[in-house]
Amino acid sequence: MSNHFKQLQQEINRVERSIQLDSQKKRKERTKRLIQKGALLENYFECEHLSVEETEELLKMFSSYVNANKTIKFK
Repeated sequence: MSNHFKQLQQEINRVERSIQLDSQKKRKERTKRLIQKGALLENYFECEHLSVEETEELLKMFSSYVNANKTIKFK
């Protein structure tokens, strides 16, 4: 009985570790994507000198136009 309990506990630990690793992987992927998109934003809008709040204001100015004129490919 004790051996069976240990096996179950090991399986639970393995599954929990797998979930943690998956979560870490997703966070790293999201972080990488956000960094890449931020770099593109700074490159194309030349806004590296703007604060976060100013960048948001700039994006708000153009968001309705961009969203209304996106091609089907980007919707």
